[in-house]
Amino acid sequence: MQISINGEAREFVAPLSLLDLIDLLELKGKRIAIEQNGEIVPKSQHGATFLSEGDVLEIVVAVGGG
Repeated sequence: MQISINGEAREFVAPLSLLDLIDLLELKGKRIAIEQNGEIVPKSQHGATFLSEGDVLEIVVAVGGG
């Protein structure tokens, strides 16, 4: 299955949940926000939200500093 992550086309094997994708991208434990096809997906729904061919994701990682 091909999806777009932050404007970059990527290939993954389906079925794949957002939680699985977070693990694959080594983002587990980081403060992130995910938008799927223009809609923010709440963190509580990451395990129940599955990706489909052609999905467009934007993933933002919060970076602290001061």
